[in-house]
Amino acid sequence: MQTTPKQPHIVLVLADNLGWGELGCYGGGALRGAPTPRIDALAQEGLRCLNFNVESDCVPTRSALMTGRHPIRTGALQSVPAGLPQGIHPWEQTLPQVLKAAGYATGMFGKWHLGDREGRFPHQRGFDAWYGIPRTSNETMFTSSPGFDPTVVAIPQVMEGLAGQPARNVAEYDLAKRRLIDGELTAKSIAFMRQHAHSGQPFFLYVPLTHLHFPTLAHPDFAGRSGVGEFADSMMEMDHRVGQLLDEVNALGIAQDTLFIFASDNGPEFRRPWRGTAGPWTGTYHTAMEGGLRVPLVVRWPGRVAAGRVSDDIVHVTDLFTTLIEAGGGKLPQDRPIDGANQLPWLTGEAEHSAREGFVFHIKTELRAAKWRHWKLHFVYEDEPNQGTRHLETPWLFNLKRDPKEETDVAMGEGWVRGPMRRMVMAFEQSLRQHPPIAPGAPDEFNAAAAHGKPTR
Repeated sequence: MQTTPKQPHIVLVLADNLGWGELGCYGGGALRGAPTPRIDALAQEGLRCLNFNVESDCVPTRSALMTGRHPIRTGALQSVPAGLPQGIHPWEQTLPQVLKAAGYATGMFGKWHLGDREGRFPHQRGFDAWYGIPRTSNETMFTSSPGFDPTVVAIPQVMEGLAGQPARNVAEYDLAKRRLIDGELTAKSIAFMRQHAHSGQPFFLYVPLTHLHFPTLAHPDFAGRSGVGEFADSMMEMDHRVGQLLDEVNALGIAQDTLFIFASDNGPEFRRPWRGTAGPWTGTYHTAMEGGLRVPLVVRWPGRVAAGRVSDDIVHVTDLFTTLIEAGGGKLPQDRPIDGANQLPWLTGEAEHSAREGFVFHIKTELRAAKWRHWKLHFVYEDEPNQGTRHLETPWLFNLKRDPKEETDVAMGEGWVRGPMRRMVMAFEQSLRQHPPIAPGAPDEFNAAAAHGKPTR
């Protein structure tokens, strides 16, 4: 066995709108018309998490991943039209910035969705190199839409950038490019690994794929392969792309030295004909239901993370920030609240359980729910996006072990649970008062440090 270096290489693959019930190792796969043998095998080689939780949709989850902070703190609450202030404010310290300061080479190939103008592109937020899309894939439908007017809306672009240089447009991101993009992202990711694997410098590779975001269109090599439609074709392609990355890690002889993570950014799509599934859970993204919160997470680190392990302990997307910084020998920001828990001792078996028992959940600025152990407390209930919300005078409490569909309020029989849950909520709200959030859309010039009561830098 190779000796694991103090600073492992890190490969983080993030699927887009991949529901809990899509992969074979989570009960889907062939059942969904799309076998996923490569990701299933990856799960056998490491830890398969059954209770990994994210934010409500693409932007807030990616913000939480990059900053270790709940999006209500950072103002990165949802996507906004192109060119407007969006994503994470320049004051925020990002995961690649912290790892770069710890000596890592950093590369990102995929979907960003955290800023689409100079100063906020990935290569200006800690990545040495970037290739991909600044926003999201439904923009590929713009130019083929009836009445599309390029004089008032910019044509969506695939872009690239190198640290210290302006971003540049590479190609129009249209429906034809939609089919090709994940193959390109994978090829560039492989080239990045080849460049850095034996350089003596650890690397952090972030690969936010575009599958399975709508329009869910597979590469021509995979179109028709499943026999049951484009969605299953795209799942098969996604599985293949993850396999290509794993094959390269193995071929380079760095598997023992590489912390490899596969996850999803949120629950499944609710729009038809691209609707996905959350398996046993109710709901999709844009809701506080388990189907929106729980998504796949697989972690492989040979010699450090036990193979074939399965856990239902709670993990939150903010934890990836803290855990990867710990694994990489970086230093957490000390001038702001960090919500992510360090899960490294739990991943490596030094601790028996996850470092967290629960979390609060907002959509935009509204507190929707709190989750603690195997209970969920809903303050606002919405089981289907765009079907209306119910603001509850008395919150509903669900036992998720007995009631995964969140249908039966157990507040009368198990009401004691509301005590620790309310204390968790109150502690978070007190933290927001002590450290005021950055407002959504705050311009780059906004003095976030002063708002936090910290000296400006």
